[in-house]
This record gives sequence, C-alpha cells and structure tokens, in this order.
Amino acid sequence: MASSSAADFSPETLAKLGSRLAVVALAVTALTVVMSSYTIIAPGYTGVIFNIWSGSLRTVGQGLAFRVPWITRVQSYPTALRTYTMVMRQTEGSDIGDDSIDLPTREGQHIRQDISVTYNTSEDKAAHVFRSFRGAPVQDIENTFIRRTIITVAQNAAGQMSLSEIISAKRGELQGTIEKNLEGEMTKMGFVLDKVNLGASHLPPAIENQMQQKMAAQQQAQQAEYELQKQETLAKAAVAQAEGEARSILVRAKAQAESNRLLQSSLSPTLVNYRAVDKWNGQLPQVTSGATPFIDLKKP
Repeated sequence: MASSSAADFSPETLAKLGSRLAVVALAVTALTVVMSSYTIIAPGYTGVIFNIWSGSLRTVGQGLAFRVPWITRVQSYPTALRTYTMVMRQTEGSDIGDDSIDLPTREGQHIRQDISVTYNTSEDKAAHVFRSFRGAPVQDIENTFIRRTIITVAQNAAGQMSLSEIISAKRGELQGTIEKNLEGEMTKMGFVLDKVNLGASHLPPAIENQMQQKMAAQQQAQQAEYELQKQETLAKAAVAQAEGEARSILVRAKAQAESNRLLQSSLSPTLVNYRAVDKWNGQLPQVTSGATPFIDLKKP
C-alpha cells in the first residue's frame, strides 16, 4: 500500500497532472479571450468602442463588434426611438410607484402631471453621448440627467402659468414650451428629442372640489342664460304673432269697410226693387196689418 501511494505522487504523475491543468487553463484563457473579443450590438442601437490606452472612440452599427480584450470597452446607445415615462400609475411608468412630476403654478398651487419623453441618438452622435456621460449606460443616463432635466424644464415652464391655463386653456402651449427647452438641453449632450407628451393632470382633492364647484356654477349660469334667452325669444314671438294678427284684423276691417262703401254707392231704388222682384214668388202676404207692401206697384 505504501509503495502504491508513493507511485501516485511520483514526479512523472505530478508532471502529467500539471500538464493537463495547464492545457485546461490555456483552453479556458483562450475561450475567454475569444468570448471577450466581440460584443453583440442589439438592433436599434449603436455601439461605441473605447480604447483605454489611446483614448480613441469609434462607433459601430448593430451586429458583432470586434474589440481587443482588456484594452477596449463597448457601450451601446439607442438610435431607435426610446420613451422615458413618468406617470402616477405604478404599472405604466419607467419607475415604480407614483412617478408623476410635481408642477407649481403661478398662484403657488401644486398639481401632479404625467409626462413622457421620446428620444434617441444618431450613429454620428453616439460617441458624443459616450464622452458627455463618461461611458455610462443609457439606463443610468435616464435615471440621472434625463430625469432631472425633464423635471426642471417642466417646472420652470409651468411656474409661468395659472392652474386653469395648465390644465385647459394653454395646455398645448405648455407642452410646446417644455419640448422646445428640453430639446436644447438634450441636444447639448448628443441626444435628439422626438416628442414630449403631457398625460393626465392630477389635482389635489381640495383644488379638484373647487374646480367641480366652479364648473357646476358655470353650468348653472349657462342654463339660466339659456332659459332667459328662451323666454325672450318666446316673448318676441308672441309680440310678433299679436302684431301680425292685429295687422290682419286691420286689413280685413279696411277691406270690409271698402266693400260696404262700394256696395252702398251702387244701391238705388230701382236696383232694390229689381232685386226684390227677382226674389218674389208672386204671392202677396195674407196679413199686412195695413202696412205698405214692400214693392211699390204704382211705379213702373
């Protein structure tokens, strides 16, 4: 048994074991070098390859990007549109929980505002983004620079407007101001702003109750004005109808008077007798009580 154990740790055995370990280590090292010699740039991204020794930068498109292990590093930035969202609903935002922006108003009130920003970079600007943020990944840039810039620009723009202007009258103007100012800040760092969208505005309960009461009062005033206009219209219609009827009666009266005048001017004793004879059946009244017959028979 002793001779067998000594044979297991003989110089020849140890040399073979060492040789095998060296081969394995060399294979692992070679595999590591091969795996580290390229990076896959995902579709919609541009890769920036940074040489640690020389400090040079070069950009590559999507696909395999070859590099020198331990000497160069690769970072990817989106050239396809990317949206950063800050909303109250927990399941919709880029961050967990209520992530809507606190906006001050000109009166000193505050509301919560949902907002989303769509942006990207270009292949020729990706290296500028790398330099501006020292090679940080885009997620870190969103959580720091982009997030803070959105909040600052939005609050500065909203602070110049009243509450009613922010939520209704000048909402489009507010969105345009935020988009214009945010574009300038992001362009400086190599990003391209595509669009800013203002979502829902969330009012504090006290302000929301005031707004509802104001809207109810406005609706009541509009209803009262409508009823007043309705009554005025009906009154005008009644007056117009009465005037029309009065004019109609006057016209009929004038026509009747003119008719009577013409009839009276055309009457004569001869005509009256003629009309009477024309209507007479030839029989005299049986009882006359001494009255004169209605036809003067003495006259021809």
